[in-house]
Amino acid sequence: MDRVGDYVLLRELGRGVHGRVFLARAPARLGLDGDPVAVKVLSVPGTDSGFTAVAEELTAYVDVESTRLLEMFELAMDGDTVFYSMEHESLGSLAAPARGTTRRQLLAAVGQAARAAHDLHEAGIAHRAVKPANVFLGRAGAVLSEPGLAHLLSRGQPLTGVGTRGDARDLEFVDPRLMQGGDAGRASDIWSLGVTLHVALTGGGLYPALMSADPMVAVRMYLRSQPEPDADLSDGERSIVVRALQPDPAARYQSAEEMAEDIERVAG
Repeated sequence: MDRVGDYVLLRELGRGVHGRVFLARAPARLGLDGDPVAVKVLSVPGTDSGFTAVAEELTAYVDVESTRLLEMFELAMDGDTVFYSMEHESLGSLAAPARGTTRRQLLAAVGQAARAAHDLHEAGIAHRAVKPANVFLGRAGAVLSEPGLAHLLSRGQPLTGVGTRGDARDLEFVDPRLMQGGDAGRASDIWSLGVTLHVALTGGGLYPALMSADPMVAVRMYLRSQPEPDADLSDGERSIVVRALQPDPAARYQSAEEMAEDIERVAG
């Protein structure tokens, strides 16, 4: 694939269960002065009834007023191919930064992602896919990607990272309550932010045994295990992670904004 619509695809940036992301040259009509964009090509046919739901969710996302959310340009179809274009951050993500980052910068990035999540929550939107790969590092600060769409694109498999096609290492970003029938919302995104903070600061997860487990075995292990914060966290960092990962949502931060304030306080 070398183009979709009037976008010229330059190289692949990544892929997942529901599609592939490309660095692309945007058409002149967008007025971006030659800046490249990211294009996500979804693995859902244009005739699928889910397209309408995707369009509605992304439209709601675009309508949220926030400087900490990744800018989206358009959702379109090319034949039966569904795709959308969005801002490309050349400094990479928390999962793969393009240059070295200090601990304070890592804390700041997660704090900014938390504020972005709060803006979504206030608009009635759950992100569902907060993790380091979806926190992008911009020159003006970090931005959070568009919401996860797995619940719209996979009937019967509503949880990102769960299933035989998922990666066991992604499980810990999913609030265990979701796997037990709970709804996505503030509390589940706050759980994901807590895991994201831990992974960003330590380079490792809170459930080491999941790293080598078969995905389906990992689900059972995960639901029976307790998170193990890394010993290298400072007292302040550990306190934030532990509070975000409380089993009882009522004991977690009650808003992502409140969590962001604690992160910013620890960052100094």
